[in-house]
Amino acid sequence: MSAVRPPRPAGSLWPSAVGPIVRARSRRSNRAPYAFVAPFVVLFAAFTLYPLARSLVLSVYSSTGPGRHTFVGLQNYRVAAGDWLLGTALVNTLVYTVAFLALYVPASLGLALVLNSRTVRLRSVFRFAFFSSHLVGHVFVAVIFMLLLAPRHGVINRALAATIPGLTSDLNWRGDSSLAMPALVLSGLWLSIGYGMLYFLAALQNADRDLYGAAAIDGASRWAVFRHVTVPAIKPVATFIVLVGTVGALQLFEVPYVLFEGAGPGFAGLTMVMYLYQHGFETGDLGYAAAVGWLLALIIGVVAAAQLRLAGPRGR
Repeated sequence: MSAVRPPRPAGSLWPSAVGPIVRARSRRSNRAPYAFVAPFVVLFAAFTLYPLARSLVLSVYSSTGPGRHTFVGLQNYRVAAGDWLLGTALVNTLVYTVAFLALYVPASLGLALVLNSRTVRLRSVFRFAFFSSHLVGHVFVAVIFMLLLAPRHGVINRALAATIPGLTSDLNWRGDSSLAMPALVLSGLWLSIGYGMLYFLAALQNADRDLYGAAAIDGASRWAVFRHVTVPAIKPVATFIVLVGTVGALQLFEVPYVLFEGAGPGFAGLTMVMYLYQHGFETGDLGYAAAVGWLLALIIGVVAAAQLRLAGPRGR
């Protein structure tokens, strides 16, 4: 038999005593989400928003040393527009980006198709081996390729001399301006192919198996299956790979700077970010470097927006 609650005495202070407690708890519960988000907001504002705003302000000043800034308006941007060396850096960066993407996307997809096949033994070992190159830093890759591309004793030179008749192992990749860009592309591919392979593998394994079964029943050829089943399944991932690869290629800096110990022969290894670094931290003109950085950000934004528009809604 359930207990009967005694009637509340007349003139009880229960509502007035409990009401504030309930409201206080409600206010604390409303503040809880803000408390959890606050660390991210503070860090994001301190290390992202403030540096962006500061660099934008700095781009309209001329810096001649610590604390010495002179307002010049848009003069830094006008100087950058007429700087032939910046034009050389821009051309080198764009050439590298196009050459890198033209090889990076097909190579990553081809490697993923091979390692997705059930006929390949030790697939997990090969997947880790190819992806492990992406886990090392850019400086480490540059040091490795300094050894691989060394004249006479470098592995790449020896392999080319052994496979191509009439070619010697004396190729000076780091001293010949015509070989500087191929050296950069090779090092970029070695570093990044495993990354693209991993994403393509995830897309291939997530494809609808019923569509492959229906294509097999209809007697579709391998090319028809790849074109009408595989490509639509991996298109969103391919859009992501191209976008990330483009942004990374346009920000190339560490590999050529270490590999060529500077801008390379005939400025063949000079990139936009390297040009920015030289003016900002070697020359000391942080204002001009900030202007170059915002020009690079504008280029990246335009290219990324164009790629997303060409890919269609949601990359499909």
